[in-house]
Amino acid sequence: MAALVAMGDEVINLVPVALSDGTLMSELSRGLAQVEDAMHQAARAQYELLNETSGYLMDAGGKRFRATLVLLAAQFGDPRDERIVPAAVAIELTHLATLYHDDVMDEAEFRRGWQSANSRWTNSVAILTGDFLFARASSILAGLGNEAVRIQAETFGRLVVGQILETVGPKPGQDALEHYMSVATGKTASLFATCGQFGAMYSGAPASVVDSIGPAYAALGVAFQLSDDILDVVSESLQAGKTPGTDLREGVRSLPVLHALRSAGPGDARLLELLSTDLSDPGLLDEALGLLRKHPGMDLARADVRHWANTARDRIATLPDVPARAAFTQLCDFMVDRTS
Repeated sequence: MAALVAMGDEVINLVPVALSDGTLMSELSRGLAQVEDAMHQAARAQYELLNETSGYLMDAGGKRFRATLVLLAAQFGDPRDERIVPAAVAIELTHLATLYHDDVMDEAEFRRGWQSANSRWTNSVAILTGDFLFARASSILAGLGNEAVRIQAETFGRLVVGQILETVGPKPGQDALEHYMSVATGKTASLFATCGQFGAMYSGAPASVVDSIGPAYAALGVAFQLSDDILDVVSESLQAGKTPGTDLREGVRSLPVLHALRSAGPGDARLLELLSTDLSDPGLLDEALGLLRKHPGMDLARADVRHWANTARDRIATLPDVPARAAFTQLCDFMVDRTS
C-alpha cells in the first residue's frame, strides 16, 4: 500500500511503497507536501498559455518517486536542511520536462491517462514547455551553488545521450541487449543517481555517503526501468503510468521483447511474426501480449530486475544503519515484487 497525503480535496499517491518505519513515512510525507507546493509555484509563468501547459502534466499526477528518493537520501544527514526541498523540486521539474519531450518524440497521445501535451496543443508547445521547466529547474539549482549546476548539467548530458542511443538504435553488429542497457543507464539511472547525490550532499551527510549513495541509486534506477518494461506487458491497467502494451504498439523493443527474440524456439513462430508486424490493431496487440506473457523471456527479464535490485541492495548496505537504509531495501524489494 502506498503512503497517502491529503492535499485539498484529493489524496495523492506520493510514496510508492508503505515503509515499516512510521516516523520516516511521516517525515517523507511532510517533505513531499512541501515539494508539491513548491513545484506548482516554480512552474508558474506570466504568459497564460505557458502557465497552463507547464502545470498540465504536474496536475496529471505521478508518484513523485524521484523527489521521494532525494528526501530519503537526506535522512543520512539533516533531512530538514532548507536546501533539500529545492533540490527535490529541481529533480522533479527536470523529470517532468523530459516527459514533455518524450511524448513528442514518441508521438504519444496519452500520458498518465491524460491527453498528452503535444496532442492537446502542438509539438512546438510541448517542446517549449519542457524547455521552460528545464529553465526553472536550472534557476532553482543556481540558488544552491555552482556544484549543483555542474551536477545537473552532467546529468542532463547523460540523459540526452541515453535518449539519442534509444532513438538511433544499436550499431550494426552490436548486441541489442547491451545497447538497451546503455539506454537504461543513461536515461533513467543517471537521474536516480543525482537524486541520491543531492539528498546526501545538501543534508550534510558524510562524504563517504555522498560518494556511495549515487551508485546504489543508479542501480535502483535500472531496476525501476526494467520493471516498468515488464509492467507494460503484464499489467492490465495504468500501473506503469501508461496504457499497457504501449511499447509493443509503438514498436519499441523493450527488455521482455529482446529476451523473447534472443531465446525464441521453434514454437515461437507466431510471436516472432507479430513482433515484426504493425501492432496498432488492438486484436493483434492483444495476441502478441498474450504470447509474450507466457514466454520464458519474461522470466529472464524478471531475473534482470532481481539482479539490479540486489546490486542496489548490496551497495546501500555499506552505508550507516539508519532507518532510511532499511527503507531503501524495501524499495528494492518493491521493484521485484511489482513484476511478480
